[in-house]
Amino acid sequence: MAVLVYIEQVEGQFKKSAFETVSYAKEIAKVLNTQTIAFTIGNASDDVLKTLGIYGADKILTAKNEELKSFSNAAYASAIAEAANQENADIIILSNSFSGKGLTPTLSVKLNAGVVAGAVELPRMEGGKFIVKKFAFSGKVFASVEVSTAKKIISLNPNSYSIIESATSPTIEVFNPQLNIELKTRVKEVIRSTDKVPLPEAEIVVSGGRGLKGPENWNILEDLAEALGAATACSKPVSDAGWRPHEEHVGQTGIVISPNLYLAVGISGAIQHLAGVSSSKTIVAINKDPEAPIFKVANYGIVGDALEILPKLTQAIKAFKG
Repeated sequence: MAVLVYIEQVEGQFKKSAFETVSYAKEIAKVLNTQTIAFTIGNASDDVLKTLGIYGADKILTAKNEELKSFSNAAYASAIAEAANQENADIIILSNSFSGKGLTPTLSVKLNAGVVAGAVELPRMEGGKFIVKKFAFSGKVFASVEVSTAKKIISLNPNSYSIIESATSPTIEVFNPQLNIELKTRVKEVIRSTDKVPLPEAEIVVSGGRGLKGPENWNILEDLAEALGAATACSKPVSDAGWRPHEEHVGQTGIVISPNLYLAVGISGAIQHLAGVSSSKTIVAINKDPEAPIFKVANYGIVGDALEILPKLTQAIKAFKG
């Protein structure tokens, strides 16, 4: 038995979520007294691959098949399933990223495995039962889920588990999956739309609402985000009005996030919005309405006009950093 962890690559490099995921897998492997095997698809160099050993990977399988050059849910899930079967892995770990959310159910069917999607803690063993804590109902509650199948799949929420160094000297093996499937679609071209950190993976998010009064004022929010090294987001009314692109919309009907710090600027705090950001570790709200619902969930609040507060806050952060 082994713990297999699928590690995503972006242009031959690993993101922070990769190290969170392998750290999480290593801790499970320690409890089970077994190996942590990292499986990755892409053109990462051996030096980059070896960084996974810093966080506990005992062995690294790397696949560089031409069929896997571009992401395909069916092909990638098939490759992960083949790796899991080859390594006799009973537990498979993925990041609950955009691609992970698609891979997890497909992989479950291929391996006949139970799934916990969006885990936030290590599994616990209670009376022989395998139980994992996860978010449910758009982050409004926690659920403890028992997985009773022989093979188990867990997708870990980004920013929910700390990176832990557990240095090993991993072996690197080339893995050539057979991919005995008929691919229904093929990627012809990939065009990068942004170089920004994906919102689900961002540690700090600055988000704006109608309190900014118009797209012409968005630069002051972007200045604050730049000073903090943060990603930018917005509420649904803002994206619906065309002030910001829909890929920045966070909330129940947009992107669900769990950053370490979430700054809600000029956002009243509708229930749909709160459902998508409530798992943030710290929430700071800036709103001129002291009765705004956002203040009920915020750890810290500032009552005032965002157009006056943000430039001063940005200046103060730059002075502190300087």
